[in-house]
Amino acid sequence: MFGRLRRWRAERFASRHPFPEAAWAEARARLPLLAALGDEEADRLGRRAWHFLHLKRLSLHPELTGRTPFDLPAQLALSAQACLLTLGWPFDDHVDAFSGVHELLILPDAFRRHVEELDEFGVMHEYVDERAGETSSQGPVVLAFPDLMESGGLDGFNVVIHELAHKLDLGNSLDVDGFPPLPRDIDPKEWHRVFIGVWDDLQARLERGEDTPIDDYAASHPGECFAVCCEYFFTAPDILHEAYPALYELLTRYFRQQPLARLPEDHTAAPREPRGDQDRSAL
Repeated sequence: MFGRLRRWRAERFASRHPFPEAAWAEARARLPLLAALGDEEADRLGRRAWHFLHLKRLSLHPELTGRTPFDLPAQLALSAQACLLTLGWPFDDHVDAFSGVHELLILPDAFRRHVEELDEFGVMHEYVDERAGETSSQGPVVLAFPDLMESGGLDGFNVVIHELAHKLDLGNSLDVDGFPPLPRDIDPKEWHRVFIGVWDDLQARLERGEDTPIDDYAASHPGECFAVCCEYFFTAPDILHEAYPALYELLTRYFRQQPLARLPEDHTAAPREPRGDQDRSAL
């Protein structure tokens, strides 16, 4: 019954809010990540992004309002990057997955937070960190405008995907732990085994003083490992597949998508430099 009600609402929405074809075409032209989609996927993503844009509150910080160009194509581009995560899922599952997303708040720059963290030995550590984004269970998804403007390429970095991956992670708990709700065809033991393998490899490389094949921020916390791997899965799938093929295959089953097939023929893997001391996001 609920499925039919949602479909009726979707049809009603489409009749009341005609899809802005020109604005979506402009959004795709601006971002390589969206331009790489085939026609069928692009059309489906655009319509979901349009629906998402009407369901969620998109807020600009007062310092950005009036002086920052954020037209309809830009708004569609932002919501499309969020909806890309669930593009392979049925519409009802897509809506459910983001039911905890109420607002996307864009700040003028990276922001600082005072952090208190208890380590495994019971010692409390206090520090101030700089963040490009922030996500909590019921609070808004916070994005720094400069990092938002740097997202949308095919380079392994995407603050929107990163933060919305945290929202997926929060679907079964109040804390991000790298273990989101899984479909029936993925055994939780397999998920744990594959991600632990990636985690252990990252930790071992860092201990040896070696470069890591993906951004080493993934080694800071299991929840960040999942979010960073989602960034690579969608925006640099060739790098993730080469480094961790079992993880890439697992994520194709989880997201029900094949990002490798979308890459342009002339694409060459060119990951961004690690972001150093700046946190990608906060838990």
